[in-house]
Amino acid sequence: MIRYIRRAAAFCLLLLVALLLNAARVQVFEASSLDDNPANRRITIDRYDQPRGNILVDGRSVTGSRDTGEQLAYERTYRYGPLYAPVTGYASQTYGTTLIENAEDPVLSGTDSMLAPFPLWNEITRSRQPGGDVVTTVRDSMQRAAYEGLGGRRGAVAAIEPTTGKILALVSTPSYDPGLLSGTGSSVTDAWRQLNSGRTQPMLNRAIRQTYPPGSTFKIVTAAAALDAEVVTDPDASTDTPSPYVLPGTSTTLPDEASGCDEASLAEAIRVSCNTVMAHLGVQVGLEGMVHAVGRFGFNDTGLKIPSGVAKSNFDTRMSDDQLALSSIGQFDTTATPLQMAMVASAVANGGELMYPHLVDRTTTHGGSTVHTTGSRSYHRAMTPQTATRLRQMMIDVVQDGTGANAAIDGVTVGGKTGTAQHGIDNSGTPYAWFISWAQAQDAARPAVAVAVVVEDAAADRADISGGGSAAPIARSVMEAALGD
Repeated sequence: MIRYIRRAAAFCLLLLVALLLNAARVQVFEASSLDDNPANRRITIDRYDQPRGNILVDGRSVTGSRDTGEQLAYERTYRYGPLYAPVTGYASQTYGTTLIENAEDPVLSGTDSMLAPFPLWNEITRSRQPGGDVVTTVRDSMQRAAYEGLGGRRGAVAAIEPTTGKILALVSTPSYDPGLLSGTGSSVTDAWRQLNSGRTQPMLNRAIRQTYPPGSTFKIVTAAAALDAEVVTDPDASTDTPSPYVLPGTSTTLPDEASGCDEASLAEAIRVSCNTVMAHLGVQVGLEGMVHAVGRFGFNDTGLKIPSGVAKSNFDTRMSDDQLALSSIGQFDTTATPLQMAMVASAVANGGELMYPHLVDRTTTHGGSTVHTTGSRSYHRAMTPQTATRLRQMMIDVVQDGTGANAAIDGVTVGGKTGTAQHGIDNSGTPYAWFISWAQAQDAARPAVAVAVVVEDAAADRADISGGGSAAPIARSVMEAALGD
C-alpha cells in the first residue's frame, strides 16, 4: 500500500514540476511574444488605465488626459492643439504616437524604469509609475508670433537659441488638432482620413520633416566655405566673375536678378544676392570642399534627432561643375528643412560654433523630480571664428542696406539673408519665400535667437523680393518676441 502511495506522490510531484516549468516557459521565455501578440488586449487596456504625463511649455501644460469611463479609460487632450501640434505630435489609441509623444513615450506613459523609486522596481512588481512630464525648450510668445505671422499659409518657422541649441519655436502651418485622433471609433478614423487627404497636408511637419530648395539663403553656407578655404581672403575685393556667368562645361548662362553683380565682391554679392558670384565661388571651392563645408552645418546628416527624427537636408556628393555651381546658390538638388537653415543662421551668430538643436529641456517624474536633462553640446564647428565675424557683418548689411530691410528692429543688431526658391516644372510653381536671421540686443553679450522662415504661398516678382516681403516680417515678429521675454 505504501508503495502505491509513494508512486502516487512521485507522480504528483512530477506533475507539479511540469506545471512549474510550463509556468516559467509562459511567464519568462514567452512573455515578450505574448505581450506583443495583437490579440492580447491586456497591454492596451493597461496602457490607457492611468492619465498620461504632460508636455510643458513655459512651465504650463499644453496637454492633458480625459477619463472616458470606457475600457480604454484615458484619452489624450490638447490645449491650443494646432499651435503646438508640430511640437507635441499626437498620442492616439488608434494610430499610435508621433514627435515628442513618441520620442518620450516611456516617460509620458510611466513605463520608463527611471521613474521607479528603486532599481528594477517595475520589473519585480510588474507595475507602472504615474506618467512623467516632458519640459520643452519652446517659448510660448515666440511660438504664437510665428504661428500668427504665417497666418495659415503653407510654411514653417524654426527658431534656435544660438549659444545652447535650444529650439525656441517650431511651427508648421496649416496645422491640425491632435485631439481629433486621440480616441477610437468612426469619428477618429473619419478625422484621420480627412486630414491625410487634404491638399494642404496639415499633418506634415514642414519645420523638420519637409525639405525645400533653400535658394539664396544657402549663399551664407557657400560664403563660409569660400572664406574658410581662402578662395576669398578679402570680402570687399572684386571677384573675377562676369554677369551673366556661363556655367562650366556648358553654354548655359546664369543671370542675376540684382544689378551691380559684375565682378562684385563677396560682401556685395551677399548684400544684393548675386547668383553669379556665389555660383562661381562654389566651383572654385570645389566639390570636395563644398561637401565638407556643408556637412559641418548639418547637411547630409541622416541621424539628426531633436529628439524626433529630422529629415536629411541634401547637398549632392557627386556632381559636375555646372551642377555644383547651381547647388552653391541653393538650386539643383540642394534641399533643406527650415530647422537646418535656422542652424545655419545660428552658427554665424554664435561665432561659428553650431550647437546641437534640441526640443526637450528635461523630463521629470509626476512629482517633479528630474529624470533626465538635455545638456547643451557642440554639434560641429561650422566655420572659423574669423569667418563667422565676417559673415555676421555681411548679414547685418543685408538688413541695414540690402534685401532684408523688413527684418530691422530699432535698437537691435539684426543679421539676415533673403531667398526665393524656384520650383516646379521649368520653375513654373510659385516661388518659396525664405528668410534666415539672428538678433542680438545691443547691450547683450550673446545673440538671443536665430530664425528661419519659409512661406510656400508667397507672391514673388523677382528673386529675394518675396523673401524680404513675405518671410522677413514673420522673422522680425519672432525675434521681437525673443528679445521681449
